[in-house]
Amino acid sequence: MSPKELLYIEDVLGHEQQSQKLYTNYVNQLQDPQLKSFVQGLVGKKQQCYNKFYGLLG
Repeated sequence: MSPKELLYIEDVLGHEQQSQKLYTNYVNQLQDPQLKSFVQGLVGKKQQCYNKFYGLLG
């Protein structure tokens, strides 16, 4: 993998982590069970994306 590709993946990993932290923070603040469940699903999808990109490094 080229250095440019590695930098891209590192950037994407950072964005995915930030999104996951942001959504987790939202989950902790939400009261509506349906909305909370929906946002928890987004947290799971962000974790899956992170894992896929991280897997490219291995």
